[in-house]
Amino acid sequence: MARQIHIEQQPEEALDEAVRVIEAGFPVAIPTETVYGLAADATNPAAITRIYETKGRPQFNPLICHMANMAMAEQHAIFDPISRKLADAFWPGPLTLILPLRQGSPIHSLATAGLDTVGIRIPKGFAGALIERLGRPLAAPSANSSGKISSTSAAHVEADLGQKIELILDGGPAPVGVESTIIKVESDGSVRLLRPGGLVADEIERVAGVEIVRPATASAAIEAPGMLASHYAPGAAVRLNATSVHKGEALIRFGGKPLTGEADAVAVLDLSPSGDLAEAAANLFDHLKRADASGATTIAVASIPNRGLGEAINDRLERAAAPRS
Repeated sequence: MARQIHIEQQPEEALDEAVRVIEAGFPVAIPTETVYGLAADATNPAAITRIYETKGRPQFNPLICHMANMAMAEQHAIFDPISRKLADAFWPGPLTLILPLRQGSPIHSLATAGLDTVGIRIPKGFAGALIERLGRPLAAPSANSSGKISSTSAAHVEADLGQKIELILDGGPAPVGVESTIIKVESDGSVRLLRPGGLVADEIERVAGVEIVRPATASAAIEAPGMLASHYAPGAAVRLNATSVHKGEALIRFGGKPLTGEADAVAVLDLSPSGDLAEAAANLFDHLKRADASGATTIAVASIPNRGLGEAINDRLERAAAPRS
C-alpha cells in the first residue's frame, strides 16, 4: 500500500518526499488541477519506463512533460508566435501545446515516444512548485491503469495503483476533473485540436485569432496522449445518449432530468443536477468509477450538450464506450 501525505497538512514534507522518490527514479502520484498525475523525471529513462510499467501503458503513446515556468519550457521546446500567445494567456492551466523538441533537450525519447515533438504544460499549484523544487520537467500521465478511468482523487489512485507505487500526495479532489486540452499549431498557422479538455476551445480560438481545426475522423497517428480510440474505460460497457434505462443498468444522467426506467437502475448518478457543465466535468470520472463499482454490466449515460466543456466530456465518454481490444 502506498504511503499518503496530505499536502495541505504537511506541505514541506510532501515536497521533500516527492523529490526524494523522484530523484531515486520512481514515479509519484501528484494532484494537478486537471486530474491526478503519475509523475517521474522526464530526463530519466528508467523512471519513464517505470511509468509505462506501472500503468501498463504502450510505449508508442507519448507523455506530457510538465514545466515549472516559461523559462523552463523554452529550454525544451521551440515556440511559434501563436503557441506563445496561447501559453501567455493560459499557463499555468489546463492547456498542453505540442511543440518541436529543442535540440539538446535532455527530455528522453521514451517520454516523447520517439517523436520530434513534445507535449508541454505548466500546471497550477502544488505540481508547479514540485517541478520548480526538482529543477527538471516531470513526465506525468494520469495516475491510473492505461485505458481505464482517470483518477481525480487520492482515493481513486490508491484503489487502482496503491500496490504498485510508493507515494501518493493527497491534494483533495481535482477541481477541473478532465485532462488538459491538447493543441498543435501547424507550420501554415492553422491550430489543430488533438484532444478537447479542461480549457474550452472557444477561449483558445479567441486568443489565437483563428478557428480551431477539428479532425473529421480519429487519426491513426498517435501525436499526443488521449488519442487512442478506446480510453477512459470502466469495466462495464458504456451506452451513450440513453433515453431510457434497462433493468440492471447503472445510470449517469445530466441536468436533473429523470429517464424512463431509472427506478430499476442499479445506481442513479447525476453529473450536475443544475446542468452546469463545469460541475459535470469535475464529477465525470468519479461518477464513472461509482457506476462501475455498482456491479452493473452496462452504464447508461444520458445525452450531454456538446458545447463548452461538454465537448471534452463527450470525447471521454465516446472513448469509454469504444470497442476494446
